Amino acid sequence: MIWDWEFTGRVIPDVLRGLLVTFEATALGSVVAFALGLLLALLRRSRIRAVSRATWLFIEFVRSTPLLVQLYFLFNVLPGIGLRFSSLTTGVIGLGVHYACYAAEVYRAGIGGVPRGQWDAATALSLPTYRVWTSVVLPQAIPRVLPALGNCTISMFKETPLLLAIGVLDLVGAAQEAGADAYRYVEPLTLAGICFLLLSYPASLLVRRLERRVGS
Repeated sequence: MIWDWEFTGRVIPDVLRGLLVTFEATALGSVVAFALGLLLALLRRSRIRAVSRATWLFIEFVRSTPLLVQLYFLFNVLPGIGLRFSSLTTGVIGLGVHYACYAAEVYRAGIGGVPRGQWDAATALSLPTYRVWTSVVLPQAIPRVLPALGNCTISMFKETPLLLAIGVLDLVGAAQEAGADAYRYVEPLTLAGICFLLLSYPASLLVRRLERRVGS
């Protein structure tokens, strides 16, 4: 099959529109994942055994089931209980909850890496609990976990094509739709692959550089 440059020029706007949807899903999903992940990490450390155990079970359940199944579940179950969202919103919720469970373990490792002396010093100063977390623990823990959170974001970006299953026209979905109109898929799908490569690879290099800086 000969590459059609004229057709390529026509589908580029469609592919770019899909790329914007991919960016939107990734950005919003990351916000949900990092905020919810921190909450889950704190609940996991709760002194109330029932809360800690329930949080652990939730994290393990979500991490042990495929993201695609979770997306189908949210898309089909939420309307049944009166919660109706757009496909993109449902996808953001699915991505956010799924990756929050990975982010929770990342946060937990970062919190566990804070030296015990820091906790003891905060206790000796009789700081209130919220001050211990906001002024002592989290400012030390979060910089250490930024590279791992960056990897989570890159993984989320590469998994956004799964949102096509619930009707979200992301980068791959837009490429498929453009190809279906002309029964030519090579050009639009190749452009989609190039977009993923040009964005994911530099991002991974930045994360590696950040890992070296944090580790030094």
